[in-house]
Amino acid sequence: MKKIMLQTILLCCIYMASCSDIEENKPVLPPNQGNENKNTYGYLTTSSTVKDVVEHEAFPGFGQLILPAERRYDDDMPLANVASLLPYHNYVTGERAVETINTMIDYVNEGNRLFYDIYSEADKQADSRKNNTGLFFFRGKPGRPFAIVCSGGGFSYVGAIHEGFPLAIALSEMGYNAFSIQYRTGGAQVACEDLAQTIDFIMRNAEELQVSTEDYSLWGGSAGARMAAYVGSYSTQGFIHATHERPAAVIMGYTGHSEYTQNDPPTYVIIGEDDAIASPATMRRRVENLRALGIDAEFHLLPDLRHGFGLGIGTTAESWEKDAVRFWEKYISRKN
Repeated sequence: MKKIMLQTILLCCIYMASCSDIEENKPVLPPNQGNENKNTYGYLTTSSTVKDVVEHEAFPGFGQLILPAERRYDDDMPLANVASLLPYHNYVTGERAVETINTMIDYVNEGNRLFYDIYSEADKQADSRKNNTGLFFFRGKPGRPFAIVCSGGGFSYVGAIHEGFPLAIALSEMGYNAFSIQYRTGGAQVACEDLAQTIDFIMRNAEELQVSTEDYSLWGGSAGARMAAYVGSYSTQGFIHATHERPAAVIMGYTGHSEYTQNDPPTYVIIGEDDAIASPATMRRRVENLRALGIDAEFHLLPDLRHGFGLGIGTTAESWEKDAVRFWEKYISRKN
């Protein structure tokens, strides 16, 4: 009798425990089941080195493109000194660079593909400079339009760690699919060829990437703004053998680019009053010329602001990208 009572009590306890788990939604899973890609790779700090970034296992085969690949640097340089790699930019800090890199590590940990080649192996063999090209993708909502961010650097380096990645991340957090391009340096011609190739790559792979092929936008700062403007003026067919529609909008930051055409897309321009590299007067005059052609264009001149401000965190430009998105959204069709 005692044995039967003990068995009954034991069965009741097991039943009550299982009910408690159901009521509290506590699934009993083996370790890491259903969460295999989370927290796989470790974070970096400002004490981490350039080599730690280049060789980080979250960035296989493209870690050398996270920081300006064109700049000569000491592999053992701590990320606290990252500003020394971006001489044409301002407001660069090791803390923000590390925050951006760790966000990218999180993105990979969540199972996302971060990097895409835009050229084939044959293309790279024919031109070895194309080995240092590619596309970083930060997903927004499936089926939404995409933006391509072109970082500046005087066509001598690509400052994506300060301009490209942070802006693309911000746009993806607003629901848009955002790309940051790593292009060939050396001049506007090859850089624009790479941007045109990027547009063609996205258009050809839109279904896999889950992006809309309509109403895309081009963003750029300094040299990157020249790229966005040139491709906005002449589209892909001006640089490669592929024809695609011009962007719905071009967003330009701090550049002295003055050329334009009567077919230019709507254009948003932003620059600081204290810019010692690009001319605010040149940018204002270009906007006025576009308006004279009946093209929608906005000019924003901000006080106490130097060249190469990126997202402008902690400056008078902070959150400027939200206003620029508002401008772009005027030209996004209702179905998008």
